[in-house]
This record gives sequence, C-alpha cells and structure tokens, in this order.
Amino acid sequence: MSETTNHQTQAPQVPLGNLSAETAQRFAQMGMAWASDIGRHRDEVVEAYTPLVALAPKEGLCVTRDLAYGPHARQVLDLFVADEVRASGGADVVLFVHGGAFIRGRKSFNGEIYDNVAHWFARQGFVALNIEYRLAPEAPYPSGAEDVALALGWVRQHVAGFGGNPQRIFLIGHSAGGTHVATCLFDPVFAARPGPEVCGAVLISARLRADVHSDNPNAAGVRAYFGEDPACYEARSPITHAACSDVPLMVAVAEFENPYLDQYGAEFFARTLAARRHLPGRYRPRFFQMMKHNHTSIVAHFNSGETLLGDAIVQFIRR
Repeated sequence: MSETTNHQTQAPQVPLGNLSAETAQRFAQMGMAWASDIGRHRDEVVEAYTPLVALAPKEGLCVTRDLAYGPHARQVLDLFVADEVRASGGADVVLFVHGGAFIRGRKSFNGEIYDNVAHWFARQGFVALNIEYRLAPEAPYPSGAEDVALALGWVRQHVAGFGGNPQRIFLIGHSAGGTHVATCLFDPVFAARPGPEVCGAVLISARLRADVHSDNPNAAGVRAYFGEDPACYEARSPITHAACSDVPLMVAVAEFENPYLDQYGAEFFARTLAARRHLPGRYRPRFFQMMKHNHTSIVAHFNSGETLLGDAIVQFIRR
C-alpha cells in the first residue's frame, strides 16, 4: 500500500482521550442511558465531535464529490485521496457505507461527520470512498446491498485512475450500512451475482439481525426495509448466513450500543469463527469492542485524534 505522512497530532490512546474531561464525563453518563433517547444523544455526540474533526489537517488531500455509480440520485460516492498516493498508485482502497436505520442518512451528514472517516483513511495512505445508497421504503431489501455491489463495480473499474488498486478493496459498514455490507457479502441471494468479492470487510455496530422488538427504537426502519412480515426476517438477516462466506472479517461494537446490536455483533463473530475453524488464521474473524464509546461516537471519532479503532482496522487490512 502506498504511504502518506500522517500529520495528525496524537492524543492519549485511551477511549475518549481526545475529548475534554467534561465531555468525556458527559459521554459516560449518556452511555448508561443511551437507548432512552438515541436521537438526542446522537445529536450531542455529533455536536461534540464536529469541531474536532473540522480542525484535523486536510492539506494535500483531494476530494472528488458526487461521482455517480448508478442512475438513482442517491447512487453517488465521494472519493478522498492524498496527492502523493494518487501520483504513485497501487494503494489499498477503503469503501465506507454510512448508517441511518435504513430510512435516512447521507454520506456527508453535516460536511464533517462521515467525511471524517474517509479523511482519516486517506491520510493513512488509502484511497477512501464514502457511498450514498437508496433508502427504504422506496428501496426495500435487498436494495442497500445491491447498491453496495454496484458501487464496488464502479470502484473496480475506475479507482486505478485515482491511485487505487482495484484488487485490494475493503468494505467498512456502520449500522444499517454494516447490514448492507454483510448482506452483499454473505447473503446467498447474491451468490449468483458477479462482483461482490472483496479483500476484507469491517462491520461496525451493524444490525445483523432483523428484529422489531418493543425496545428496538429503530423497529420502524426494520419494517420499512425488511418488510412487514416477520416470517421473512430470519432468511433476510445477515446473521443467518454467517457461514456462507470466508471473506476476512472484523466486527466492532461500542460499549453503549443501540439495543441488541452488540449482542448481534458478538453472535455474528462467534458464528463465523465456528465456521472457519479449519481455515488459515488470516481468515479467522476479529472482534473489537470500543469501550466508553457509543453507537455514534464509534465512527464520529475518526480523524479527531483518537486512533484506537482506526489503528486496529489498518492492522487488520495489512494482515
């Protein structure tokens, strides 16, 4: 992989170490009651991290916005690459898929959040892309995964022109985006479709089982995407198909998650681990829990100075 100099000032490598003591304490209190008001808590986290990631150095990075990978208005992506990486070529490629409970979200939430993920990876020497995708209920299952596969096809065809290696693509999906990545790579509905193979995948706080439990605050989004008939949910849940792919895999969850997502992540990891006992070590899945972090800060912290998860992902990719 091509390298670029990382000018980021290193904060103490402890969870939330780049936040003020007051904000870190607020996050700790928020974490214990995260699920009681996810929307408000999410907004507080975004508000705290936005000025931090806005201050991160961005010199020497080229950002190309709204490249169309399909005909729909939401089938667009942004590409981030350091000038020297684009010039030298052959860099590993990271494709990030944002969350939004299947019914909302965009690749650049406020001009900083989600851009921060791609900016950080670009600064580590990757060609990094953020993709937008169609939303439910207009685009129900498996449309999100179809869009991931379509974007992958575009990246394979075009990324060399931006300095990337089309044979070295890694998918990272957060929340609903993690669902779409997992469906694209594991669900047999895609088995006969060409092109979803990648070198590795990272599922961050992903919804890996469709559920509409009474304490699931995003049950409406699950119904909108997976359908109104719960009898379909098991077959449409990525966790059902955890043994159907040997793609190198990393699963990450936050200490304070939306209800059940940490459980589903651990279960997905356990199922893939059991299915891969006979494979070489590099195919064994990795599991990473971000202590003190929540469902939003697990991605909002990228490019803010704290690199615990980012470093773990880079290590996973280089392995």
